[in-house]
Amino acid sequence: MVPIPDNGKLPVPPETDGGHPSDASAASKRPAAQLRSGLYVVATPIGNLGDLTDRAAAILSGADVVACEDTRVTGKLLSSRGIRTRMIAYHDHSSENVRDGIIKRLESGETVALVSDAGTPLISDPGYKLVARAVDAGVYVTAAPGPSSPLTALVLSGLPTDRFLFAGYLPSREKARRDTIAEFATLRATLIFLESPRRLAPSLAALADGLGDRPAVVARELTKLYEEMTRGRLSKLAEIYRETDAPKGEVVVVVGPPEDMPAGADDIDALLTEALSGMSVRDAAATVAAATGAPRKEIYRRALDLSRDPDGV
Repeated sequence: MVPIPDNGKLPVPPETDGGHPSDASAASKRPAAQLRSGLYVVATPIGNLGDLTDRAAAILSGADVVACEDTRVTGKLLSSRGIRTRMIAYHDHSSENVRDGIIKRLESGETVALVSDAGTPLISDPGYKLVARAVDAGVYVTAAPGPSSPLTALVLSGLPTDRFLFAGYLPSREKARRDTIAEFATLRATLIFLESPRRLAPSLAALADGLGDRPAVVARELTKLYEEMTRGRLSKLAEIYRETDAPKGEVVVVVGPPEDMPAGADDIDALLTEALSGMSVRDAAATVAAATGAPRKEIYRRALDLSRDPDGV
């Protein structure tokens, strides 16, 4: 096995021919295996270049053209493997004419490899519209799976993996962000978000406010030399990143599911009624929210209702 260094600078591993190693430059000059014409959705490394699979490299080498988010970024990846396939730009802002051109290539029998700057295309990256058009056109569509920052963060988080939801980026505006978080409040699943480093602290605070103070992980620089997993309750993580400079690199936030939440509203009402007998509305809501993992704002609104009308009517 060839060890992969943390800096991600590994060249293509030596290939073998009849049991004898050959160098990478010789391997790159061999004719690529014939690919079936169609659209290939190809995952690329999220940090460590050694994570590009042999199959992905073969597809990128054998395709007629590589459609990529940024030709400069993909050009460096292809160069690291000695691949000289022609590239064309394709991203979220590409016009319908660009998609039409790619579909025409596919319909004429060409092989097109679709990549994003890093990770798996379509997962918060360009590609959905093109894949949908290719499917509608009846051309062959397949994928070469591989690196994905949301899944990498999930499996490293130590949080439940049996049921999860990838929610992409939260809205930047406060109200829209709050409304979006509220949609996930009662979902009994681990939640995965992408976030901009400069918005990390307010987003963590909003998640704590809208979901309850759940266990969470902030994953940064995944697969790279300075890979970092910061674990704690959402409120603590918000405090950590509020008091430090915005971290560098890509960020993934993984939030655990609700913890030991009572079975229904009647149970929460019972806990609130008991707490309100000796506490203020604010303190009662905070106590019940902490005990149940239920969203603090929802509990506070219910506590206000019960304080005005103990019968809950």
